[in-house]
Amino acid sequence: MHRVKVISGHLSSYPAQGGNIKCNINHCCARAAVSGPEDVVVVHGRRTAIGKAKRGLFKDTTPDELLSAVMKAVMTDMGLSPDRLGDVCVGNVLQPGAGAVMARIAHFLSEFPETVPVYTVNRQCSSGLQALFNIAGAIKSGSIDLGLACGVESMSLQEMGNPGDLSPRLVDFEKARACVVPMGITSENVAERFGISREKQDAFAVSSHQKADRAQRSGRFEAEIVPVVTRVTDAEGTECTVTVLKDEGVRPSTTLEGLGKLRAAFRPDGSTTAGNSSQVSDGAAALLLGRRSAVEALGLPVLGVLRASAVVGVPPDMMGIGPAYAIPAALEQAGLSVADIDVFEINEAFASQAVYCVEKLGLPLDRVNPNGGAIALGHPLGCTGARMTVSLLHELRRRGRRGYGVVSMCIGTGMGAAAVFEYPGP
Repeated sequence: MHRVKVISGHLSSYPAQGGNIKCNINHCCARAAVSGPEDVVVVHGRRTAIGKAKRGLFKDTTPDELLSAVMKAVMTDMGLSPDRLGDVCVGNVLQPGAGAVMARIAHFLSEFPETVPVYTVNRQCSSGLQALFNIAGAIKSGSIDLGLACGVESMSLQEMGNPGDLSPRLVDFEKARACVVPMGITSENVAERFGISREKQDAFAVSSHQKADRAQRSGRFEAEIVPVVTRVTDAEGTECTVTVLKDEGVRPSTTLEGLGKLRAAFRPDGSTTAGNSSQVSDGAAALLLGRRSAVEALGLPVLGVLRASAVVGVPPDMMGIGPAYAIPAALEQAGLSVADIDVFEINEAFASQAVYCVEKLGLPLDRVNPNGGAIALGHPLGCTGARMTVSLLHELRRRGRRGYGVVSMCIGTGMGAAAVFEYPGP
């Protein structure tokens, strides 16, 4: 077991520079929806602000409290009794058992009745998005009419890096070994193989902060963020009550010159730094989904329509390329092209992988993460897929016209996930 832990912490095998990657991609997806009463629609979505792990205002806040805040807010905003829900699915990565006990406790903290079921799912960084896929699937199959899809993570209170009990035989299988390559090394692998320079990565990071700063100053996040009243203890041990309203990771003063001074974080000669990587964070998000016919019968609004979803597999030692393969799969399913999409929300796990995906797919930069991404806002693992969906749909609504958006995630052990949404217009 010690051998496995050492491998998990230090394994750094990676493909040689150059050449084209070949991926055997198996699609795991629902068929694209056809407009009509059976559409899976998103009614509403809210999120907490994203706090800095270990030193932000959520550092002492348990994940059940974060989750409860968004669960209650979504239902209260819609004036809907929780007993209308057929199921609740929560994405989580770091809590023991993917947070199954935590989620049920949040359920009761939110004053949901015991008759409403809840479960959790862990598909690593896309767990919040997978929760949405699961609820959508249950609606599509006819099992439920309404459901709540959530994501939550406290990276302050749970540590990363423990893969659990693994067979020592993993060293005999190349792909199995690659599953425990540290995420930072996968970023370096992508940068090296595909020639993503340090300058490109730093420029992308600066842009993320600039976009998030503009969004924050203009009040774009106000409609999606739930105020959370919590308690925090300062360095002197003094506890005080605070209301958290604002994402904490945005640094308007970020410059290329400043980022250029940072040392590589994972290899001495590498290009991935703390400044061009996502921030470890705390946060939660929730979305109310339903069958269109049921939603309309209750007089609820339609914020978005789920038009397609896809999950694909890619090499685990270059997991960050997942969106470059998941997005085309979802677009094909929806009968759309890159040119049809108004907004792409792509997780910025690392600037290297985000830049690769943008370049590979030829995405217009002004349509990618228009209000900043995980480099500026933060990346609470189990929350991010749900958070990005909330942000996407609020942004499409803000624009005030019918349009399409894509949410896409890379997944740590070598996968990618994507969803296509339509905003039907005001």
